[in-house]
Amino acid sequence: MVMEITQLLLNAQSVDGQVRKLAEDNLKQFQDQNLPSFLLSLAGELANEEKPADSRKLAGLILKNELDAKEQPRKFELVQKWVSLDVGLKNQIKAFLLQSLSSPVHDARSTASQVVAKVAGIELPQKQWPELIGALLGNIHQLPPHVKQATLETLGYLCEEVSPDVVEQDHVNKILTAVVQGMNANETNNEVRLAATHALYNALGFAQANFNNDMERDYIMRVVCEATLSPDVKIRQAAFECLVAISSTYYEKLAPYIQDIFNITAKAVREDEEPVALQAVEFWSSICDEEIDILEEYGGDFTGDSEIPCFYFIKQALPALVPMLLETLLKQEDEQDQDEGAWNIAMAGGTCLGLVARTVGDDIVPLVMPFIEENITKPDWRQREAATYAFGSILEGPSPDKLTAIVNVALNFMLTALTKDPNSHVKDTTAWTLGRIFEFLHGSAVETPIITHANCQQILTVLLQAMKDTPNVAEKACGALYFLAQGYEDIGSSSPLTPYFQEIVQSLLTVTHREDAGEARLRTAAYETLNEVVRCSTDETAPLVSQLVPVIMMELHKTLESHNLSPDGKQGELQGLLCGCLQVIIQKLGAAEQTRAMLLPYADQIMQLFLGVFACRSATVHEEAMLGIGALAYATGPEFAKYMNQFYKYLEMGLQNFEEYQVCAVTVGVVGDLCRAMEDKILPYCDGIMTQLLKDLSSNQLHRSVKPPIFSCFGDIALAIGENFEKYLMYAMPMLQSAADLSAHTAGADDEMLEYTNLLRNGILEAYSGILQGFKNTLRTQLLLPHARHILSFIDSIYQEKDMDDAVMKTAIGVLGDLADTLATSAGPLIQQFPSCRDLLNECLSSDDHSIKQSAEWAKLAVSRVISI
Repeated sequence: MVMEITQLLLNAQSVDGQVRKLAEDNLKQFQDQNLPSFLLSLAGELANEEKPADSRKLAGLILKNELDAKEQPRKFELVQKWVSLDVGLKNQIKAFLLQSLSSPVHDARSTASQVVAKVAGIELPQKQWPELIGALLGNIHQLPPHVKQATLETLGYLCEEVSPDVVEQDHVNKILTAVVQGMNANETNNEVRLAATHALYNALGFAQANFNNDMERDYIMRVVCEATLSPDVKIRQAAFECLVAISSTYYEKLAPYIQDIFNITAKAVREDEEPVALQAVEFWSSICDEEIDILEEYGGDFTGDSEIPCFYFIKQALPALVPMLLETLLKQEDEQDQDEGAWNIAMAGGTCLGLVARTVGDDIVPLVMPFIEENITKPDWRQREAATYAFGSILEGPSPDKLTAIVNVALNFMLTALTKDPNSHVKDTTAWTLGRIFEFLHGSAVETPIITHANCQQILTVLLQAMKDTPNVAEKACGALYFLAQGYEDIGSSSPLTPYFQEIVQSLLTVTHREDAGEARLRTAAYETLNEVVRCSTDETAPLVSQLVPVIMMELHKTLESHNLSPDGKQGELQGLLCGCLQVIIQKLGAAEQTRAMLLPYADQIMQLFLGVFACRSATVHEEAMLGIGALAYATGPEFAKYMNQFYKYLEMGLQNFEEYQVCAVTVGVVGDLCRAMEDKILPYCDGIMTQLLKDLSSNQLHRSVKPPIFSCFGDIALAIGENFEKYLMYAMPMLQSAADLSAHTAGADDEMLEYTNLLRNGILEAYSGILQGFKNTLRTQLLLPHARHILSFIDSIYQEKDMDDAVMKTAIGVLGDLADTLATSAGPLIQQFPSCRDLLNECLSSDDHSIKQSAEWAKLAVSRVISI
């Protein structure tokens, strides 16, 4: 096989499908029969200068894919395989890899760089391959520039693969020295300088200590700023990417350099090529993100010794920054509205302007208004569009008081432009800006309404007319209507949209049938807007909403018929939209007794349609149809039991869908909906459901985010079937207990981990709550007594950790009440053994959060019946 591997690798890239398939099968066979020999052959191929570049590159790529994968379980399996290989063999492979870094063939070097980093990612954390970094640093002083370039590239990839705590500070210093020297203006070879600049980008996370040292930081910043002036456009772009990364990683260290950086970025934005200019704008967007986060977290009230100071860089730069950004808005591309993925300097400038408005609020308005007033009526479309874009960009951030008067004047102008402007770009941006006005300056929270009974009709007439325009303009008009409807969500009684409800719905349905509705996300936008119009409608329009049911059912029926003729992705997407629409209608009509009567006659047919969608087997649709069924179960209540025989197999499929874990998570949620709707009528299906949920919990292939809802689901089931849950206790309780032990302590957890831990705690507590309530007033409450100590000990330990979020606090105090309520006097002596329970109760009783306080008052009542408080 070793002799043939070159030919197999070349054949695997053949244009002839049969030759390619045979070669791939042979490679797979070699891999399955003898993995060590297979990996060694690949490394040997990569290192062999006599072999063709194509076979060497593919050998390296296959080797890389044998060390890493996107999916965690697969990655874990590959790492284990590598770890268990013979040490001598691994050393041979690593020697080949390091040898390949000096290859004169670019593809071989570059692929080897990636593979070395993947191996390092596995071995360095386990204190193996300690000589690697030394060997790479030794290469830096090699004469041929291509060796230096490949080594710097490898160091960059290595920093991307391993976490900073794996590399000792002495090595970090040497890596940074090598990288920064490679970036230096004295470096004559551009390939080397570019590789070094990319490597610095990846190594910034390692440079904490170096950025804390003034001299070292000054040196790094000087070299990065000099690289932004390199004659080579790729180096300039990479250097600005480093500045962007520095702005978020080391924001608090930037003050001494910010004036210079402003000058460099302003020059690049005005004069440099677009890829460089985009990064220069991105630097300021990134600073805005940092300052928005700081101001949100600290609420803007800084004391002198505040831990994370905000330097107000944006506020200080405003007078120069805003004019620079406004100039970019005039550099539009002719086709940018047609291309969904378009991104250019005008769009980047507008996005940054929006972030600046959110950072500084009212201060931006006087700086932008003169530009708008000057350009909004100019004959050149670019000036009109730029002025409109500027206006739309500053609507989030400043206070409504500052904007309302301006918007009242602008609104008529915008409505006229959307109808009459001869240019499609201007119409597109005008419709987007109207959407932003309705999103941020309309609704129950805004004191002075912009939309009144007087102008509502005009606004609707213009938007419905614009929905007949080109797809990109129509899509933005749908978006504007979406926010217009959303603003009336909390109105309660009569909405100004009520008289036009029928016309709005009809116009949106017409849009969904347009020949070109597949362009510019138009069909999706029309259905999303229809859903929002229905969701925010008032009781007055309920009869009209019920007339929509057969219309949407008919549409869904058509997709099922045409799916049988041609099962393509487009039908699947449309089915998803229609199922989503039905879900919203079911929720709307199912929410109140009098409107539910309008829905129930259709329930059987709706259910048959959902089952038909499942039979088409496409994952995205499953999710939407599942959610629709959850809503239908809520609306039909115990009556839903009649559908269970047909539906159960799809429910089980959803619970088994590990790959598309969102589908699994949605299905778990629907089990909860079914429990609440059917109560004990779900009993016949519980064995199957519980078996599958327990399997899901013990699988390491299922995404962790699905596990908290599964625990809550135990609570839903117990609540529905009461003491019949007894037979599941011996399986559920140990699972809950081990998860509780894991989530009790969070030392060293980062924010993301802490957030997940709180979700997990909440799920576990919801399970305990449901189980305790389910057994209340039955003869079997004593079965829970052996578990009570552990439940209290769990509440005690998470209280001691002091890092519960509000949701966990509310559920925890609820569980304490449930325990006292269900176990009655038996609970008293146990609760007294945990004084922290009393502390938690007192803390919750004095909480500012109304719902926590309410739960605590109920818990106090329950606890006071079993012990004296």
